[in-house]
Amino acid sequence: MNTSGNSSKEEKKRPELPVSKHPAFNRESDFMVDGWRVFKIMAEFVSGFETMSDAGPAVTVFGSTRVSEGTPEYLLAEKLGRLLAEEGFAVITGGGPGVMEAANKGAQSVGGVSIGFNIKLPNQQNPNRYIDQDKLVSFQYFFVRKVMFLKYAQAFIALPGGFGTLDEVSEAITLIQTGKSERFPVILMGRSYWDGFYRWIKETMLQENGYISEEDLGFIYLEESPEAVVEIIKGFYPDGYVLNF
Repeated sequence: MNTSGNSSKEEKKRPELPVSKHPAFNRESDFMVDGWRVFKIMAEFVSGFETMSDAGPAVTVFGSTRVSEGTPEYLLAEKLGRLLAEEGFAVITGGGPGVMEAANKGAQSVGGVSIGFNIKLPNQQNPNRYIDQDKLVSFQYFFVRKVMFLKYAQAFIALPGGFGTLDEVSEAITLIQTGKSERFPVILMGRSYWDGFYRWIKETMLQENGYISEEDLGFIYLEESPEAVVEIIKGFYPDGYVLNF
């Protein structure tokens, strides 16, 4: 009987891939602790859920950390936070400086609920001082933080920002498009900044290539005025506000 085929299979070995010898990475120990890491992840979820248990309908505001106090973007975010709070919405941000600080500041200035989901980064992003003391949660894991942003938001509002802002916007659009989340308005605020991105979605993705459907644009808005943004959110929920998942 010819066993040459089996023999060749047995002799074939899996190639050895290079593994870092850096002392910070120990293959055996790092992979062994992954099973225990789930408890830390679980604790972050529990902390977030408990913090948000009495927050009520909320709106999440994103934007650049590099915006300075007194700039047009900062003042716009501050006004937006104030108007949202006056309508009874809790204001959620990533808890950092710039646009996030401004939105939290606006919410707090009129006695609104001001929430910060801070993230622990190598450069140590410190939470801003306008977050309610009992509404600050610091996360180690980005994906847990994303769940918190999405679950409780009646809207996502994106002011001018960088990769982080773009990431959150794309995540929200994808979850709504795929039916993993209830529909909620994703509002791009600042026409001069977002117009090129919005046109690329509409013209390149939809019209030229057909990679998305017309209905996928039904919850994405391009706006300039904080007052108009508030009206969009209020008009999006004729039957009342709901959790997204």
